[in-house]
Amino acid sequence: MKFRVFLQKLSSPRVRRRLKIGLSLWGVAITISLIFKFAYDIGYFKAQSLINDKNSATPNVTQVVTIESAQRIVSGALKEDPGNPKTIVMQVIDNNPKLATIIIENNKQRKIGWIIEMRLFFTGDLFNDNGYNLTESIQHQHNITRSEN
Repeated sequence: MKFRVFLQKLSSPRVRRRLKIGLSLWGVAITISLIFKFAYDIGYFKAQSLINDKNSATPNVTQVVTIESAQRIVSGALKEDPGNPKTIVMQVIDNNPKLATIIIENNKQRKIGWIIEMRLFFTGDLFNDNGYNLTESIQHQHNITRSEN
């Protein structure tokens, strides 16, 4: 019996109009929320794919100091002609890209040189944390006479 009363009230035009408005508002709210959800998901996945593309585009290659690359760095630092340099890189002792040790020769005189992070070149004494002279030890290892400038 109660169901019949419920159906009778639903058949009223005022109740029908209010139900249509209420259900329409709920439908519009659900539709808008779904549109926002899809837009967010598309943007998120597009951003993720761009990040993945960027990560895959940059190769994870470690740079190694070769004699040729060391010669370019030394010639550039000393402002010499790269085609005919006066200072020649004879040997790369340690090809660590952070701090590379090289042997250079200029006017028949050999010296120890240092290349920092594949761009800075200098000759001179380099000391470790304990105060040990690394330049002097490498000169001793490779039988290079120490010349005082």
